Parts: sequence; structure tokens; C-alpha cells
Amino acid sequence: MAGGAFVETGEMKSYAGKVTLFVVFTCIVAATGGLIFGYDIGISGGVTSMDPFLIRFFPSVYRKMHADRSQNQYCKFDSQLLTTFTSSLYVAGLIASFFASTVTRTFGRKPSMLFGGLTFLVGAAVNGAAKDVAMLIIGRILLGIGVGFANQSVPVYLSEMAPAKLRGALNIGFQLFITIGILAANLVNYGTNKIKGGWGWRVSLALAAVPAVIMTVGALFLPDTPNSLIERGHQERAKQMLQRIRGTTEVDEEFQDLIEASESSKQVKHPWANIVSRKYRPQFVMALVIPFFQQLTGINVIMFYAPVLFKTIGFGNNASLMSAVITGVVNVVATLVSVYCVDKYGRRFLFLEGGIQMFLCQVVIGVILGQKFGLSGTGSLTKSEANLVVFFICAYVSAFAWSWGPLGWLVPSEIFPLEIRSAGQSINVSTNLLFTFAIAQAFLAMLCHFKFGLFFFFAGWVLIMTTFIFFFLPETKNVPIEEMILVWRKHWFWGKVLPEDDEMVEMQKPKTSA
Repeated sequence: MAGGAFVETGEMKSYAGKVTLFVVFTCIVAATGGLIFGYDIGISGGVTSMDPFLIRFFPSVYRKMHADRSQNQYCKFDSQLLTTFTSSLYVAGLIASFFASTVTRTFGRKPSMLFGGLTFLVGAAVNGAAKDVAMLIIGRILLGIGVGFANQSVPVYLSEMAPAKLRGALNIGFQLFITIGILAANLVNYGTNKIKGGWGWRVSLALAAVPAVIMTVGALFLPDTPNSLIERGHQERAKQMLQRIRGTTEVDEEFQDLIEASESSKQVKHPWANIVSRKYRPQFVMALVIPFFQQLTGINVIMFYAPVLFKTIGFGNNASLMSAVITGVVNVVATLVSVYCVDKYGRRFLFLEGGIQMFLCQVVIGVILGQKFGLSGTGSLTKSEANLVVFFICAYVSAFAWSWGPLGWLVPSEIFPLEIRSAGQSINVSTNLLFTFAIAQAFLAMLCHFKFGLFFFFAGWVLIMTTFIFFFLPETKNVPIEEMILVWRKHWFWGKVLPEDDEMVEMQKPKTSA
């Protein structure tokens, strides 16, 4: 059945129009919503490796960190209070994403982005001024609400604005800005750690206001998507916007398809109930499985705790922060590779290549750490061995950054029909944040107990997810977003799952055979 996973999608519609400067600009502005998520991912691990921050808020961790090397290196940072600080954001984001779904569908994608940016801005101010752990966590919860709204609305906005042939590249702009946010945070941490007086961590946390302002101001100037305008009854404005973003007045065919999709969506009064029906089973499964697998790659473990991880395996404080900067640069560059390749070679190719590369890197890292630290967790790395670990971590990060990183957001955002799109994206975001929270909360304890086996744990999951993609994810490149149902209909497995009497499929079948 393996060959059947490679679906020929047949002759899909090719709408008139060109790639306009206007649509590229609006997609870049919208994609800056990824900055707030990326900055937070990068900043958290950095400040939790700074001595003044730990002394003030987590003194028990500080004492363990400065214990002699005869103690278990894997368990230095094992503190539930410390991981609660990091992961509280993701619980807030999970809950917020469900409210964001209603806002996005009722009022449009733009208000969700605006609200997300403003809430993140307030959270940054609270964290920068924090006097105790409770204040830190309140700030993190506000940041989480902002992330929940941004992650729910931005990928949907990008998929709806972009033409089919460039939807992958423009949507990956969101992931690109996540990686830029991570890199910026790593650079900020490296700089603020050198500030005398022990208040550099305040600067790191407060500077989260910068990406929040960028996103908020950008959202003020963004236009609504044609899909959203039609969904809210503004058909004339929707047609004008479609003409503007496609750069032509010959948009009647695409506009009519959007109208029909909107009419179908109005028949669905309860998208949350309908999304679990057999008609939407492939999309529902992907909305759950892809973000679940994305977190079980182990990437956020690396990005959250890169400085902590490097410190654990023997790097000094500044060296560990610089190593995190190096992985941040690799992350950005590799995401640019994905921007170039995704619409040329397709989603499946990047998923499969990235999965194989991540698997091999995690196995190698696990073997090196196992040999040097063993089960006792005592030992150290030579300079050459430490550099080898950094190399394989960078190779792992690059594989993620051109595969599961961007595609984990792109694929779920492009596969849902309009009637369940907001609900589907909320499930995607909430699943992502739920498992981000679970892994962030558990990682330091898992590192303490699993030791070097943690890397084999994630490698096993990467093997499972790569196999799943090979058999169950059809290729979606260059398929118009409102034609996506045909891809599932032609798939060897999902074609058997979908009901035979799907009238919408019959209406949308191409008139010419492949």
C-alpha cells in the first residue's frame, strides 16, 4: 500500500491571476505574528539559565546547579516550579485558542491578531516588572492568551490570502518569523546576561513587548481576507479584495467557488459538532495528529532549554547561551530552505527527509551522552565532544526547521473547508499547545529520570510519525484551498473512509479527467 500514499490529485482548477506585491506584503506583515511565539520560546530557556534570575525566583535550582560535578548532571534543573513558569503560558494559550475560534469566525481574522498582540504586550510588561513567582506566572498567562489568539488566526489568514501555487511559501512565513523570534531572544539573552547588577533578565522578559508592538501595529493595517468577508456577508468588498490580491479583474471562477464554499459553511450551524463527523474525518485526524507529532519531535525541548541543556552537558554560562544563538541561526536559515522547497518539491518530501534526519541525529546524541555520562549522570565532555553534540543538535534543528516546524502549521491550516476552518485551526492550535505544555512541564523531570535515553524516546516517536506521513498524508502542494476535498477523496485510505454520498465532492469534481 506504500505507493498508494503518493496521490495523484488529478487536474485541479488553476485560477487566473498573478502573485502581487500587495499579497506578499500583507502575508509578511501577518506572519510577524510568529515573532511573539518565537521570542517566548527562545527567551524562557535563556533567563532560566541566568544566575540572578534563579537566585531571586528559584534558589533551590541555583544551589543544585552549582553543586560539584560528582552529582547527577541530568537532575540539576529538575524543579516543578521552574517548569510551571515556562509551561503556564501554554495552558493559557490552549484555552484562549477556543475563544479565538469564535472571534475569528464571527469578526474576522484581523481582530484575533490585534487582540493577541495587545494581550501579549501587557504580559511582557508584567513579566519585566515581576517581583515574585506569582507575578511571573500571571505575566506568562497573559502571554499565553496572546499566543493562543495569534496562532489560531495567522496561519488561517495566510492560507486564505495566498494563491495556491505560493501558499506553502507564504504560509511558512509564519514559521520563519517564529525562528527569527527565537534567534532574537537568544541574542538578547546573550547580551543581557553580561549586564552588571543582575537585572538583565528583566530586559530579556520586557523586550517581548517589541514583537507584540510589531504584530499589533501590523494587524491595524491588514485587510480582511476574501473568505472572511464573504463569510460575514460582505460579498462586494470580498470580490474587490480578491481582484486586488490576485492582480486581475478575472476572478469570477475563484470568487464563485468561495461563494459556494461560504453557502456550504452556512449550513453548518455547529462546526464543533460537525468536525467529528465522517465527512471531515481526514481533516479532524490531521488536526489532532500533526500538532501532537510536532511536539513529540522534541524540538521545543531543545529550543526552550537549549542554554540549560548545554550547561548540563558541560558548557559555561556564556558558552551555553552562545550555543543557543548558533542553533537559532541554523533554525532561521533552514526555514528559508523550506520556503524555497515547499511549493517545488512538496510537503511529503520535506516531512519524510526531515524525519529521517531528525531520527539519526537524536540517536547519535543519545549514544554520545550515554557513553560520557552513563546512567549515573556524572562526567563531562571534552571540547571536541561538546562541539560534536552541538553539530548534531544543529543538524537536528535544521531538519525540523524545513519539515515539521513549518509544515506542522501549514498543512492543518490549508486542509479545512471554510465551514469548519476556524474550529479546525483551534483544534490544531490547542493540541499543539497542550502537548507543548505537557512536554515542557515534564522535560526536566524526564531528563533526570530517562537521562540520555530521552533522546532515544524522541527518536522513537520521530520514526512513528515519519511512517504515518508516508502512508496517510497525501500531497497538497498547488491545490486550491477550496478544492482540497478532492485530495482526500483520491487517497488510498481516506477515500474509503469518506462517505460515498458526499454531494459536495460530486459538485466539485473536475470536468476533465486526469
